[in-house]
Amino acid sequence: MPGTGGETGIIPAPPGNALKEALRAATFFLAGHDIARIQPFGAGNINDTFLVTLHSGGQRILQRLNPAVFPEPVLVMDNVRLVTEHLRQERNRNGIAPAQFRIISLFPGRTGDFYRAADGSAWRLMTFIADSRTCQVIRREKQAGELGRTLGIFHRLASRLDPGRLAETLPGFHLTPRYLQHYDRIAASQDGKDGAEIAFCRAAIDQRRAMVTVLEEARGQLRHQVIHGDPKVTNFLFDRDGDRVISLIDLDTVMPGLLLHDIGDALRSCCNPGGETGRSGQTAFAPELFRSWLRGYFPAAGFLLTDEDRTRIIAAVLLMTFELGLRFFTDHLDGNRYFKIRFPGQNLQRALVQFDLAKSIEQQAGTLESIVNDTAAAGPGR
Repeated sequence: MPGTGGETGIIPAPPGNALKEALRAATFFLAGHDIARIQPFGAGNINDTFLVTLHSGGQRILQRLNPAVFPEPVLVMDNVRLVTEHLRQERNRNGIAPAQFRIISLFPGRTGDFYRAADGSAWRLMTFIADSRTCQVIRREKQAGELGRTLGIFHRLASRLDPGRLAETLPGFHLTPRYLQHYDRIAASQDGKDGAEIAFCRAAIDQRRAMVTVLEEARGQLRHQVIHGDPKVTNFLFDRDGDRVISLIDLDTVMPGLLLHDIGDALRSCCNPGGETGRSGQTAFAPELFRSWLRGYFPAAGFLLTDEDRTRIIAAVLLMTFELGLRFFTDHLDGNRYFKIRFPGQNLQRALVQFDLAKSIEQQAGTLESIVNDTAAAGPGR
């Protein structure tokens, strides 16, 4: 999903109607301001994002929520507001987060918190975090440590927020058995689609069916609290001139969940230096980045994890990797209804990368388990 940082790549201009709708939305929020420019911003898979520049020099992020993914925008906005207010209170109360850690704000419009377009989609206006940049991939251990530390800070700040206060905006999110059931329904009607890559994905799924309940079976023994829901690399903003993370953005998916969902998904994204759009067959999970990420996370939030959490970290990384590959492949078979694509077959390519990554994780499981044990033995932090 798109972010709010300072150097995310600008994508080609959308059709004129999209820019006109963006201008109407911006005017809803910025009445009385002189809007100098609106331009597409970011390259998210779900929402459409624009950078609004004012003649005063100020900038804002304008975002259209994808109604196919978020049919209840009011609930999404309520969750974001509740979580950001709580994070600020906790940050100021106990000094856990560093002073430079930024938390986004939502700007209300003249007659409401969001603009409702004629097509039913909702638009919102948010903070633009200046002097920041995003990374598409992580290749340096220091950066990996920063990602782990920042997610740990987020989990620690969110740990005192009652999960029951948040609405469930994406029912079944990260419920892997449900994604597998959906795949089975779609695949059953797609028998005519074949080829080596399709066959590879089908086989990769069939080989791993037994693992889809690995977290659900132990749910009662795992840490459950408010989680981010989508802690991939591009949702962390680094300072412009260094390797320090200054914000964790894209809070649409904040919801009650398992810490291992966040941890597994973050490690899946961080420890793939080839990226999600890399070439199939050249994807490998990087244990040195894995070690650095854990060394960042454990001092910040390791104490939140139960013993069962710690023993299932590798399983969580593998599960989240498999789940994303499963979702990409299902969407490819189903006509790319969920994830946006920029060329035919992109979701198939994305799926191949995730299944290659899953294989690499499996091949290194012993090494990765040793890293977890060594890191946990050093202390969980408080």
